Amino acid sequence: MSFLNEVKNLHNIVRKGIRDSSLSLRMTLSGLFTKLSTMFHKYSKTAIFIFIINIFIIGLAESCSKKSGYVIREGDLFFQDLDCGPLCEAIEKVTEGYHGAKFSHVGIIAKDSCGNYVVIEARSNGVGVTPYLKFLERSNDVNGNPKVIVGRLKKRYHYLITSAINEAYSLLGKPYDRVFDIKNDAYYCSELIYEIFLRANNGKPIFELQPMTFRDSHNGKTFPAWEKYFLEIEAPIPEGELGLNPGSISRSSVITIVHAFGTPDGWKNEQEIKKH
Repeated sequence: MSFLNEVKNLHNIVRKGIRDSSLSLRMTLSGLFTKLSTMFHKYSKTAIFIFIINIFIIGLAESCSKKSGYVIREGDLFFQDLDCGPLCEAIEKVTEGYHGAKFSHVGIIAKDSCGNYVVIEARSNGVGVTPYLKFLERSNDVNGNPKVIVGRLKKRYHYLITSAINEAYSLLGKPYDRVFDIKNDAYYCSELIYEIFLRANNGKPIFELQPMTFRDSHNGKTFPAWEKYFLEIEAPIPEGELGLNPGSISRSSVITIVHAFGTPDGWKNEQEIKKH
């Protein structure tokens, strides 16, 4: 086995130890030291030292989600306050999120074929998969922390998670729903979450659809960003049509907010979040 392949195997040991709470620290360290001992006899000690530093850095990065007691789980919903300009601001203004937080995006945590945690999400390039650490890097608060909070389905809905994730994987490659039509075969971020749980629950929705608005509540006029957007795609503004957004899902009665990586804009209550 080549040095690079052995490095890859060691990466997998460390990542599994960090990510899988059922794997004890003793098992992780035992496997790590056994392999390192073998490699010391085969390869340059300098190369091994560099690798150990690399492992340490990766461990620090990937253990960030365990600070404050949070352990990432499949089915967790990552609500994100993106800083993408006027359109994101318009999305955030039409519906208030959890404790006033301004959310413009949401995705669901799953595992890939290698057991790594990823976010399945619908973005402008369609439904796809993003490593969860990369997801967290998109926007930060004033302290440099990700503007992301985590919602988790309440226990009575846990049985839906596996099926919902399978449905999400089945939709990979579907186009982004640029016209926000709940009936077509394209998906915007919160529509994807709605759809996969709808399918998992045999056609019964667990998240509520509401009439959409693209207007400023202060003056009743359509946000200029939306006027420009729909003009460019040559589509009518679906004012009053049924839909949903990240903010409304974050306030849903079927989930509990279990963690905050940072402070989203507008968050009025930074109370300690219950651990689940």
